[in-house]
Amino acid sequence: MPHLPRLTPLALSLALLLGSAPLLAAEQSAPAIEDTETGKAPLPLEELRTFAEVMDRVKAAYVEPIDDKTLLENAIKGMLSNLDPHSAYLEPEAFAELQESTSGEFGGLGVEIGQEDGFLKVISPIDDSPAAAAGIQAGDFIIKIDGQPTKGLSMMEAVEKMRGKPGTVIILTLIREGGQPFDVELKRAIIKTKSVKSQLLEGDYGYIRISQFQVNTGEEVGKALASLKKENGGKKLGGLVLDLRNNPGGVLQAAVEVSDHFLTKGLIVYTKGRIANSELRFSADKADASEGVPLVVLINGGSASASEIVAGALQDHKRGILMGTDSFGKGSVQTVLPLNNDRALKLTTALYFTPKGRSIQAQGIIPDVEVRRAKLTREQDAETFKEADLAGHLGNGNGGADKPSSKKNEDKPRLQDDDYQLSQALNLLKGLNVARQR
Repeated sequence: MPHLPRLTPLALSLALLLGSAPLLAAEQSAPAIEDTETGKAPLPLEELRTFAEVMDRVKAAYVEPIDDKTLLENAIKGMLSNLDPHSAYLEPEAFAELQESTSGEFGGLGVEIGQEDGFLKVISPIDDSPAAAAGIQAGDFIIKIDGQPTKGLSMMEAVEKMRGKPGTVIILTLIREGGQPFDVELKRAIIKTKSVKSQLLEGDYGYIRISQFQVNTGEEVGKALASLKKENGGKKLGGLVLDLRNNPGGVLQAAVEVSDHFLTKGLIVYTKGRIANSELRFSADKADASEGVPLVVLINGGSASASEIVAGALQDHKRGILMGTDSFGKGSVQTVLPLNNDRALKLTTALYFTPKGRSIQAQGIIPDVEVRRAKLTREQDAETFKEADLAGHLGNGNGGADKPSSKKNEDKPRLQDDDYQLSQALNLLKGLNVARQR
């Protein structure tokens, strides 16, 4: 991709991440006078003296002994507490888990969270995780963890409480919109996520599900497109559903690569921030792995960040039809700055914009066709009869073969039979093909 700057892990001494994973526009203070020799703003000496005085008095007078390390660690956390909820100080364990989450395996419950009005809010459950198996949904509020209220807990404190040895049990108390509190018992596990899954739905219509954007997701989507074509007898697909629902985001580069599989030219996304390396532009190359097949992209309130980059790029270029409900609205980029002692600073350093200059922050992507979730009940049809089933029926006047009734109740359930939004996406693709052939 000649126009596509590739980011290696922790490139530019950092890694750009777009998801809230693993549970993570900073407020900027007025600029200080710059030191002409170092190029850095001078430290506010008076405030530092106050800080040192407070620290000394706490050590001398607090009711229990407290060491310097604890005080300084808490001071760093406090420094970030008034920034946006995606900025955080990562201690060794949290930093290691962040690195693991972008590579596809980590321990926990498999739920991405954010904060709203001081409460923990589920952004999305991760596919094939304990949270997904327990029926936790995007938009649920976590009000208690093992009976302890979460109001006032920082996101990192809540994450630490939900972590634990695989196989141990945790009870979350949830509230779902319009309902009463209820408990969910989950067993902690090692979360192994396969970010891309694909299959033919029916006929020559394909389906690709991206659960999150990991380092190798772009490559995996390319393989999925090739596999679907092979499964379709080497013929071009009649249409494709790209499912980004409940995808909390992930690695920026992966979102760019996935978008590029469906675009042949033009801008995909650009980022803008204060630091020099935060202003990046990513464009598509001429190759089109999808062969221009009709495309429907499914999104919902759990589609965040990197998912919104892909959806926004495809929508701006009119490459596909977006269907579902409004996305989450996380339009910021986090930079992971490694520190000493295996610690790191995860800091919001930029906002991203779609090709047409739209910021998604706190607004989200609005689908072209709104389709809300609905429960589908598979009909168990009694055996029905058609004219062709009747004894002595007349043959077709044009010489066509008879078509007796089929026993639908013997059919195997299909993916779209239990997913209303997916079934509507498939119907839209069929309709587009019918209209195109006329």
